[in-house]
Amino acid sequence: MTDLIPYFEKGFDLVPGDANKDQASRLQAFQTWLKANNYSWHTEPDLSAYRDHLLKRLKPSSVKAHLGTIRSRINKILRSNDFRDSLEIGIREALDLADQVYRPADIEALVNRKITRLQNAMDPENSRVDVPNIQDIPDSAQRRLTHDQANALIAAPGLDTLRGLRDTAIIALMLTTGIRAAEAAAVEVCDLRKKYGGELALHVRHGKGDKSRLVVYGGMDWVLIVIEAWLDQAGIQEGPVFRGFYRGSKTIRPQGITTRAVEMILECYPIPIDGKMETVAPHDLRRTYAKLNYLAGMDPISLKQNLGHESLETTTGYIGTLDASARRPPAVLTLNLNGIIKER
Repeated sequence: MTDLIPYFEKGFDLVPGDANKDQASRLQAFQTWLKANNYSWHTEPDLSAYRDHLLKRLKPSSVKAHLGTIRSRINKILRSNDFRDSLEIGIREALDLADQVYRPADIEALVNRKITRLQNAMDPENSRVDVPNIQDIPDSAQRRLTHDQANALIAAPGLDTLRGLRDTAIIALMLTTGIRAAEAAAVEVCDLRKKYGGELALHVRHGKGDKSRLVVYGGMDWVLIVIEAWLDQAGIQEGPVFRGFYRGSKTIRPQGITTRAVEMILECYPIPIDGKMETVAPHDLRRTYAKLNYLAGMDPISLKQNLGHESLETTTGYIGTLDASARRPPAVLTLNLNGIIKER
């Protein structure tokens, strides 16, 4: 009888109107994948298949975050009394159309069965993502730019075009405040010039965990000059600071950019790193902020507050290894290599 269980999606959109940009982006990506594969979220979605799809292009930790957002949203719908009522109505209509005799207990049993099967499909154990427990991370996996590399990245877009001015402003703001990609995408004009203890600061209204914080600019308040130039040339007086362009790169869109747009902007500007042209990720800028400011004398507790971390351990992880030479073992073992080393 499960094939006779239609129910109403109306009012139970997978992407809710109050979702933040990251949540909306993850849910929309899932919705696109479902549609491309002729699936729907309400027919026991195969999260293990979607997990495997994401692992082809994302790190396990990112895949875990995507699946967590999907589970949270669908489980919220399943807990809704309105959803349960709509499901019951749908089942009654299907049975009526099939001219089947039923009792209220039959309806209740079918509703419970459908919801239970969907809840089972959302069980994390059915689509586990194993995130490796890694003690040491190579420099290439978590970049922290040098002063020269950071300055080269800021200068890469140039200031002679509107797009270049915007991209310079985004990159510079992230490097001078250590904010996340999602936080940069969400900055509004009214957030740029707040005061904290008399110091000029950036207001991050919705950080990770929806925590608000203020990030003091200090000696890097020059970034505001770049941002103000962008706002002036783009004709932006309020609302989102960073916006996309319509085709042709001359007309500004009214809405703010997404986190993915920030990633794509950075992908446009490779810089020389260890003798190769390499692109950097948004979190590389955050780690760079932590390390460069720590080396310049900023204490870890202040960095923790600016970065919005819950623990000091997280902040020290962002600062990274400062002297790996301490782990260089002495030459306690030797081998006579004369037999294999040839004269050139």
